[in-house]
Amino acid sequence: MLDDNDTMQMHWREAGIPEELCRELALASTPMRLHAHPPVRTVADAEEHWRSVPGVHTKNLLLKDAKGVLWLVVLPHDRSVNMKELAPVIGSAKLSFASPVTLEQVLSIEPGGVSPLALVADKERRVRLVLERRVLAGEVVNFHPMTNRATLSMHPDELSAFLRRLGYEPTIVDLA
Repeated sequence: MLDDNDTMQMHWREAGIPEELCRELALASTPMRLHAHPPVRTVADAEEHWRSVPGVHTKNLLLKDAKGVLWLVVLPHDRSVNMKELAPVIGSAKLSFASPVTLEQVLSIEPGGVSPLALVADKERRVRLVLERRVLAGEVVNFHPMTNRATLSMHPDELSAFLRRLGYEPTIVDLA
């Protein structure tokens, strides 16, 4: 007989979440909720599927600077960002979007699946993580779990614990 954890992991794998991420998320001490939906590639595509999902929804940008440093910038979905203004705030050189090839090589994801949860695949720890302060301010934060066919709701403390287990200490910024 399967226990709740095994049932949860089976359900998550069916949604296309990689085994490695399922194992990490199973270490969580608070419940998480998975919301399956059709594939989405942009925030605008996802908004209709988020209407009934409470919490902070995120925009996740994998950026590459002029020196080749990779940056994952996570901000509330309704926040726009000027990359020229962002670069000095995070201490980077000129920023541009990372290519789909880089997404695949470094984070094992396709466009639309970017989130801090994909850092589980960054074995060489090439990515520097930046979180906008408001992402951690609520009771629930929502991310794509390495697939654009689902949204995962979790408590910000669980995100912090997940990142610590992976060895990441994010830079927290205020982009307001």
